[in-house]
Amino acid sequence: MNKGSVDNQAYKRDKRFISFVLLACSLLVFFTFVVRLYYMQFIEKNTYQKISKTISTRRIPIYAQRGEIYDRNNNNAMVVNSDSFIVEITPGNIPVGYYDTVASKLSMILGIPKSNIDEIIPPEVRRDFTSYTIKKNVTFDTVSNIAENITDLPGVTWQIRPMRNYIETGSFSHILGYVQKIQQNQFYEKYNQGGYNINTIVGQAGIEMQYDSYLQGKDGYEERVVDVKGRILSETPTIVPPQMGKKLVLTIDSRIQTLAEKALGDRVGSIIVLKPDTGEVLAMVSYPYYDSNLFNSENASEEFEKIKRSELKPMLNRAVDAAYPPASTFKVIMETAILQEHAFPEFERIECKGEIEYGGRSFHCWVGKPGHGKLDLKHALGYSCDIYFWQVGRENLGIQKISDYAKMFGYGQYTQIDLPSQQKGFVAVPEWKERKYHTRWMDGDTMNVSIGQGYTTATPLHVANVMAMVCNEGKIYKPHLLKEIRDSVTDEVIQEVHPEILYENSIDHNVWRKVKESCRFVCTDGSAHISLQNPVVKIAAKTGTAQVTGYKDSWHSWLLAYAPYDAPVEDQIVVCTMIEACNDWESWAATHATNVVIQGYFANQTFEEAVDALNFRWAFKSTRRTE
Repeated sequence: MNKGSVDNQAYKRDKRFISFVLLACSLLVFFTFVVRLYYMQFIEKNTYQKISKTISTRRIPIYAQRGEIYDRNNNNAMVVNSDSFIVEITPGNIPVGYYDTVASKLSMILGIPKSNIDEIIPPEVRRDFTSYTIKKNVTFDTVSNIAENITDLPGVTWQIRPMRNYIETGSFSHILGYVQKIQQNQFYEKYNQGGYNINTIVGQAGIEMQYDSYLQGKDGYEERVVDVKGRILSETPTIVPPQMGKKLVLTIDSRIQTLAEKALGDRVGSIIVLKPDTGEVLAMVSYPYYDSNLFNSENASEEFEKIKRSELKPMLNRAVDAAYPPASTFKVIMETAILQEHAFPEFERIECKGEIEYGGRSFHCWVGKPGHGKLDLKHALGYSCDIYFWQVGRENLGIQKISDYAKMFGYGQYTQIDLPSQQKGFVAVPEWKERKYHTRWMDGDTMNVSIGQGYTTATPLHVANVMAMVCNEGKIYKPHLLKEIRDSVTDEVIQEVHPEILYENSIDHNVWRKVKESCRFVCTDGSAHISLQNPVVKIAAKTGTAQVTGYKDSWHSWLLAYAPYDAPVEDQIVVCTMIEACNDWESWAATHATNVVIQGYFANQTFEEAVDALNFRWAFKSTRRTE
């Protein structure tokens, strides 16, 4: 075989190999396209459909209404919704050359500068068919004016957005809270999931914040097909209706809340009315307060700053978020500890001469000289003798037992009430003082703690819980404001809050009986025997005045009471009144306010009727203050 024949055969073999390779590559490419096409059409079908809809449809939200809030009787609405409007401009629908005319006329109707509209719709977006929000919370009258002039306002539209309407204001504000748009830091820290977005309206305080997830409805939407420029192509929209949030029924009784609000008046402080057998809060008043509706106004940010600058801190819920020395109300805990621990014979008397010398210092009983005379335990609590509790606390009970019993009553721990903010107060022990101040605990410290002064602090709700434990003979039920969650459409109960024991102890029944007798003695013969006389029910109570640094000749005033004294616990209420030292000193204010609340509650009377029934009209003249 010659050389030319060999070369020709080799050439043919190479050609066939190359053809085979090309065919294989072609088949591989074809197979890849087929597989990819199948994957896109069948496996990733839903994904691409969503993308297609995003590109080809415009979704306009239909805002859901928040759930309404009612008082315990489910017939008195405290928070509802009212319609407000959002005015928008779709600049692409404005004929060329008419933007300035439309913007100027709209600015006059809305009462805003045209420059505000220009900032929202700069020149580079004036051919867009995207809708831009110009103003929120627009009134119906303003929208009517726009509708009457709509032929001169092409591109201008409006839509309804529910606005919170707080029917009950005043002292209800600390309970209910308020709503605002999510703050940026809130969104990233708390609300970046669960259906929230940066424009969602959320609760910012009180029940609105605590139960926001129940109150939030689910927004609906209106969906239309649009072209690439955003122009609407479809005549019939797809509408998904919104779902309203859940309805909340609170434990608050609006009548009792109003009664307590008027009884406190314009005194800086708080009043709590509590059902000891369930932990239900019937009233929670803190003064000063604010108007929750202000945060829906056009000047919301200005109002917010004004409230924050107030020296009296109207946004502070003093019932749960401010801690004070509990003063002589602490003696209820002291008597319980003395009896249970057999720390000192209950009938043995200690002489009060008005002052004692100890450690080179003089300690003065509040009554002054010549003192209370010789007192046993019952009379010491009834007359609130400091010297008795100083001596027994220091020499017989000791700081460790005192601290242990304070914690047993819930001091130094959160009350766990269903509010987003609360203080837990403080119970001091020697080790804490040594760590903080690098100095040892002194007997004088124990004496201060023994009468509710010194380092010990508690919120008014802590103090109310002390008497609740006395009423329940060893139990404190978790205080709560929510009674029921209901369906907003059917009003069917979805969830009901049941009593839950927060603290429980095994203190002897006879101890509680004696503590109750001592608290009753306070009202029949002791420190409140004049101001807590009541024609309707028998009251048991403990008074307290806490000396405050910085206020000359003034004290925090406490009155802790329950009634009826001789009734089963399920028929009793606890009332705790606390009035701060910054008020003009009125020694009778806390006791009289408490008596009015008890009178109004059990006699089913208004504030005015209760005041007249007790002949207290002289005590409740206007105390309105100005800053």
